[in-house]
Amino acid sequence: MIHFGTGGWRAIIADEFTKANVRLLAAGLSKLMLSEGLAGCEVCVGYDRRFLSKEAAHWACEVLAGYGFHPVVVRRSSPTPLIMFTVKQRNTPYGLAVTASHNPAIYNGIKVFTVGGRDADATVTAKIEEKIREVDPENIPSVDYDTALAQGQIQEFYPFNAYIDSILQFVDVDKIKNSGLRIAVDPMYGVSQTCLRTILMTCRCDVDVINEQHDTLFGGRMPAPSADALKNLSNYVVDNHCNLGIATDGDADRLGVIDENGRYVPANTLLVLLYYYLHAYRGWKGPCVRNNSTTCLLDRVAESFGEVCYEVPVGFKYISAKMAETNAIIGGESSGGLAVRGHIAGKDGIYSAALLVEMLAVTGKSVSQLYQEIQDKYGVLYYADDAFTMTNSRKAELQDGLFVRKIVPDFGNTVDHVSREDGCKVYFADGSWVICRFSGTEPLLRMAAESGHEGQAEAYIRTWKEALGL
Repeated sequence: MIHFGTGGWRAIIADEFTKANVRLLAAGLSKLMLSEGLAGCEVCVGYDRRFLSKEAAHWACEVLAGYGFHPVVVRRSSPTPLIMFTVKQRNTPYGLAVTASHNPAIYNGIKVFTVGGRDADATVTAKIEEKIREVDPENIPSVDYDTALAQGQIQEFYPFNAYIDSILQFVDVDKIKNSGLRIAVDPMYGVSQTCLRTILMTCRCDVDVINEQHDTLFGGRMPAPSADALKNLSNYVVDNHCNLGIATDGDADRLGVIDENGRYVPANTLLVLLYYYLHAYRGWKGPCVRNNSTTCLLDRVAESFGEVCYEVPVGFKYISAKMAETNAIIGGESSGGLAVRGHIAGKDGIYSAALLVEMLAVTGKSVSQLYQEIQDKYGVLYYADDAFTMTNSRKAELQDGLFVRKIVPDFGNTVDHVSREDGCKVYFADGSWVICRFSGTEPLLRMAAESGHEGQAEAYIRTWKEALGL
């Protein structure tokens, strides 16, 4: 069964990610568009470097063409933000990206975008799921890809220049040109290398790229820019005296950073750094948005500028929606996704990376120096997280405990209130917090916590683990 989570539809290849299911999803979307009076419109389609991504994009296009639509296909593997940008630029009502983002190599999936290049929200994906149930799998209309391409019903193009130019117009190219920065880039065998190299070299940075070859197994590691996955990048930065190391996940919508000392910079820190920089050094005005598992240090920074930091559930569709509603400068999440006002309404690891490089050039300070500046002003918060693999039966048991029996253990601190809007989040009177929630993209139970006291966040997680028998 096709079910959309927080980051689109993702499934294990040859299990649920199959040609038949890709065709079902495309048929469901086609039926939805017909019901909305969009017959014959363009649909932007792109794909990443995962196993079967290009083939799956073509399968989807064949069905879209069979229903009378006109797919416009990015003809090379591309970053998801480039596809979102193209949906916005061409003003197509819907778009598709074949990707499983940062999931393990055994996964693939499809993200759906709506007008303006936004992540499809829960209302839209629920409608697609409803339409899928109406589809007869044995009678799905389709047109052979090459035939439709030759007849002009399918169009291939490559909007690389437009996307690159859109980023370069937002950053201070001249400042970067005069900075003499050396940057190491790790695309993690994904799709960012061409875009990042082009942007950085246009800005006259000295650029070194590692792990750029096509490898559908991602070098045997998760294509997620975590501390463990970026040890090679860390060593490279130190050994080659780089000012910064930049990594992106499999589809380049998430960002990971190594500072000048070879230390991993958590996504929470990146979000705070960029918001602080855009306010304090660039003079931007506006609030910020974070999800309920992301640092509250962002709240302190916002308050100091007379702004509000809005909290939303996990899932970037919630962040982008709140950003649009409030004209926020930036929105982000602890998993590495960032969006900045003025570009696309979604995560873009490439644009975020360009802004970080600009930050170093404009301030003349290193990442560690700037973050020390922030901590000196706003104090230190200690963050911890963990994740646990679950079977379906174990998930049902945990759901019963969290949401039916409503287990809340004794954390040894005064509870202010508890929210179950997205998982179970406990807010304490001293401003610390702990959350326990199910991943929307993998069979995992995730926990995160934050406190102003060293060691307390880890203690909160240990208490949850004991209460749930993990």
